[in-house]
Amino acid sequence: MLDEEKVFKDPVHGYIYVNDPLIWDLINTKEMQRLRRIRQLGTSYVTYPGGEHSRFSHSLGVYEVIRQIIQSFARNAYEWPSEYNQLVMVAGLLHDIGHAPFSHALEKVIGLRHEMWGERIILEPTTEVHQVLAQIDPELPSQVASVINKTHPQKLVVSLVSGQLDADRLDYLMRDSIFTGVDYGKFDLARIIRVMRPLGGRIVVKRSGLHTVEAYLLARYFMYWQVYFHPVSRSAEVILKAILKRVKDLVAGGQEPPMPHPALAELFTQSLRLDSYFALDDTVLFNAFNVWQDSSDPILKDLCRRFLNRHLFTYMEYPDHDMDTYQKLRVQVQSHGYDPAYYLAVDETGTVYYDYYLGAENSEDKDSALFLWDDDEKILIEMSRLSKPVNAIAREKQVIRRLYFPHDVR
Repeated sequence: MLDEEKVFKDPVHGYIYVNDPLIWDLINTKEMQRLRRIRQLGTSYVTYPGGEHSRFSHSLGVYEVIRQIIQSFARNAYEWPSEYNQLVMVAGLLHDIGHAPFSHALEKVIGLRHEMWGERIILEPTTEVHQVLAQIDPELPSQVASVINKTHPQKLVVSLVSGQLDADRLDYLMRDSIFTGVDYGKFDLARIIRVMRPLGGRIVVKRSGLHTVEAYLLARYFMYWQVYFHPVSRSAEVILKAILKRVKDLVAGGQEPPMPHPALAELFTQSLRLDSYFALDDTVLFNAFNVWQDSSDPILKDLCRRFLNRHLFTYMEYPDHDMDTYQKLRVQVQSHGYDPAYYLAVDETGTVYYDYYLGAENSEDKDSALFLWDDDEKILIEMSRLSKPVNAIAREKQVIRRLYFPHDVR
């Protein structure tokens, strides 16, 4: 244990406590500190000005939620494998270590996968994270990576980091709700932790906690539709993707724009080294956008100015994927002097990296369903079978599809 307990003041959990020297050393690695410079919510700040919080604060929050859950299991003498306590707390802390700035947009356009980079950061011997872990146990880096990538044989441990009722969701819903200033993501976290228990290799919830978990699942649903898929935030991401695509196309055509940071040149030529990946954060991309808004390329110049000055695209609903409508709009975009490759985009819910509860019948991963434990009848009951509102959410197959384009085209 640390000689003196370390404490972080946090708007979600009140205080985040660190007693383990390993956790403290990991927090102070350069790879973890880099997450201070990456927004948790990407482009959502254009809609919710308070949504500027970082992946660092979220990672600390996930660690804290796991710490509280483990303590609850111990107090209640549940059959939890306590030998994995440190492993699961470390995995929770490091679960987002591989994220890049505006990670989802970069993944879509450039082909980056934050999961792959996270695994490399943990397993690569030259990183500070790896060195801290390996000092404890040479096998610890691979064990941590296996929990995060969901290949660890102890599925109960994996489910605390990645499951229907995992620490990741429990933290980011409350954190995103607080920082965006909306009420959709609020629920009783302390009560949820009290009704959680490990049983038969999975995390389940006592039947008495039905309504508490309902509130959590409804929070997921409303945050998804009202925050994560807000049409204005999505418009900013559409323009961001267009910027990245334009730079990628210019580089491929031998017309590379000025690269304010050497890591950017590697990014767009897909020759990114690990050290260069560490250098990528929000400040690097924003500095590039600032330079490119005076680019000699008129498309890149215009897109960067739109993004920086919040001159976003408008949108129209596009529910039926009607190609006739798309082609007509494409002609209109061209007639206004815009290249449709960058100024016309289809955006739909399937591209968003968040989800709400789908139940056992509709989910592709049947093991991901959430079960209630009836202590009287000694049976497990899938959540949507007892809850009418959750059943309604699980059965809903609503997909929102929109077309985005410059406002003057409208």
